[in-house]
Amino acid sequence: QDVALFLQEFNAPDIFMGVFAKSKCPRLTEICVGILGNMACFQDICMSISKDENLGQVLLQRLCDSDSPTLLETSRLLLTCLSQPEVANVWVERIRENPSVYDCVCFIMSSSTNVELLVKVGEVVDKLFDLDEELMLNWIKNGTCRSVGPSVDDSPEELPDFKIVPCVLEAAKQVRSDNPEGLDVYMHILQLLTTVDEGIQAIVQAPDGGKETWSLLYDLVCQELCQPDDPPIIVQEQKTVLASILSVLSAMFASQTEQEYTRMRKNMPLIGSLIRILQYMEGCGKRAVDNSKESEQEETGKTDVNEEDFHLKILKDICCELLSNMLQELTKENTLEGLHQGHLNEQTCSCAFQNLLPLYFASVESFLEVLREADQTLADNLEKRFPSLKVHT
Repeated sequence: QDVALFLQEFNAPDIFMGVFAKSKCPRLTEICVGILGNMACFQDICMSISKDENLGQVLLQRLCDSDSPTLLETSRLLLTCLSQPEVANVWVERIRENPSVYDCVCFIMSSSTNVELLVKVGEVVDKLFDLDEELMLNWIKNGTCRSVGPSVDDSPEELPDFKIVPCVLEAAKQVRSDNPEGLDVYMHILQLLTTVDEGIQAIVQAPDGGKETWSLLYDLVCQELCQPDDPPIIVQEQKTVLASILSVLSAMFASQTEQEYTRMRKNMPLIGSLIRILQYMEGCGKRAVDNSKESEQEETGKTDVNEEDFHLKILKDICCELLSNMLQELTKENTLEGLHQGHLNEQTCSCAFQNLLPLYFASVESFLEVLREADQTLADNLEKRFPSLKVHT
C-alpha cells in the first residue's frame, strides 16, 4: 500500500496515460495496466482512478487490444474496480455507455484460446450481470456490427455480429477441461441469463434452437461431473457448478418441451445422473450432521457446516424441480428403456421418491402410474415403501 500511495503521489496514472497514448511496446502497456491494477486494490486509490473519466475511457479501449497479456491485466483491473462497492456503479455506467466493450468481450470469449484470459473476462462479465440487470438485458439484445477501434493499419476494424450466448458457450468449451473454476464462472453467466425471459429466449431461440447449449450441459452432467466412480463427497466440491447447470437445463426443459433434444428417449441418462446427485447429497448430509456434532462447541465450524448445508439445499431444490418435470414426461417405452439401462431400479426410484415427496406428489404419482405399466412388481414395492402413494391410488 505504501508503494501504491507513493505512485499516486507522483501522478503515476497520468504518466501511464501518456504511455498508453504513445507506446508501441505491448509489454510496457501490459506493465502499466498491471501496476494500475495493483494500485486499485486499495479503496482510496481505486476511487481516485475510477473517477478519472479520461483514464476510465482509455482503460476500456485496452479491451480492444490484440495483446493477450495486456487484455488479462485490463480484465483484472476492471474486476478489481467492479468488486469495490463504492465505485462499481461508476464502471457499470461507463461500460453501458461504451458499446465497443460488448464487442471486444464477445470477441475474446469466442476466439481466444488463452484459458487464464477467458476465466478473467468471464469473471468480469459475471460480475457485470450480477451488478446490473439492465446492462445484461442490453447485452442479450445486442448484436449489431460496430467499429471498435483502429486496427494495425489504422483503418476501422469491424467485428462480426456477436450474440452473447454462443460466445459464452465457446469460452466454456475452452475452459471446461483445464479450469474447473472457469467453467463454474461461465455456467453461472448462463444461469444469470435465465433469470430474465429475454435470456431464456436468447438461449432457446438460437439458430439451432438451443441444441448446442443443451448438448454441452447434458454432456457435463452425464459424462464429467458427479460420476459413478467418484466418491459421494464430490458433490460438495461441484455443488455450485452443478446448481448453475441444472438451473439452465430446468429453464430450457420447461420452455422447450417440443424440441427434439428434450425428448425423454434421449434423456434417460440425465434422469439417472439427477438421482445420483441426490444420492450423493444424502451421503454429504449425513457427513455434515456428524461434523456438526463434533464441532458443536466451535462457532466457526458450525458456520461452515451451515453454509455447506445452504448451498447443498439450493442444489437439491433445483435438482428436484428438474427431475419432477422430467418424470412427468416419461412414457411406458421410456421407462422400460430406463429400467433396461439401469437408470431406474428400486434403489434409484426410492431415492427419487424420498426427495420429491411430498412437494412433488403429482409428479411422483404420474410416474408411478407409468411405472406400473412397465414393471408392476417394482411399482408395488415402491407403494409399500411409501404408503402415502397407496392411499391416493
